[in-house]
Amino acid sequence: MRQEEIWDVDAAQRYDTPGTGMFAPEVLGPAVDRLAEFAGDGGVLEFAIGTGRVAVPLAERGVPVTGIELSRPMIDQLRTKADEATIPVVVGDMATATAPGTYTVVYLVFNTISNLLSQAEQVACFRNAARHLTPGGRFVVELWVPELRQLPPGQQAVVWHSESGYIGLDTYDVLRQQVVSHHFRFDEGRQAELFRSPHRYIWPAELDLMAQLAGFELESRHADWRGTEFTAESRSHVSVYSIPTDR
Repeated sequence: MRQEEIWDVDAAQRYDTPGTGMFAPEVLGPAVDRLAEFAGDGGVLEFAIGTGRVAVPLAERGVPVTGIELSRPMIDQLRTKADEATIPVVVGDMATATAPGTYTVVYLVFNTISNLLSQAEQVACFRNAARHLTPGGRFVVELWVPELRQLPPGQQAVVWHSESGYIGLDTYDVLRQQVVSHHFRFDEGRQAELFRSPHRYIWPAELDLMAQLAGFELESRHADWRGTEFTAESRSHVSVYSIPTDR
């Protein structure tokens, strides 16, 4: 399925979970704090802005936010929280679409770069970020670490989260570096609801090479938005790339 087919009206209306999940204060707060710190007095551009989970609280802090988003239903959901004058959005693919002006920060949160399903598209995304940044600007990417160490020979799926009423599992195609995330939600009845999304997983070292191809240097990498040390056991990372000021 194409990304615009996955992020349809139903997905957009179900995406926001105020106060819980990725909207929980302990999850969202540190991300907004860090991005606001990076922004300083400049403006920021969010690739795949979605329903404005991060953009809306950033704008409420006085940070000028612009977005690029492929899904019109996701933009419609954003518009219930902020109008075009508050958070302008360009409709298009984050690998190719351009927004007016330049920015202090371009950012991609919650694994969104993996929605681009080829290496070429992911490299193009880095180059698109670079062309939107001022000298010394930063490209911030939040991404999960592929959990292939949990995948024994012959097994194609990993359950990465399980709780009452929810099971999340990933199925891997290690030859093509593809993964499909399956989200099962259910109650005490016999029926379950399934949402699936395809991704191309990226190792941190490969991400760094993509950055180099676009003229970036790795500035920092932490396990989360709070600045926790990134180790071999970290399940995700926040990587910050910068454009050298002498280029």
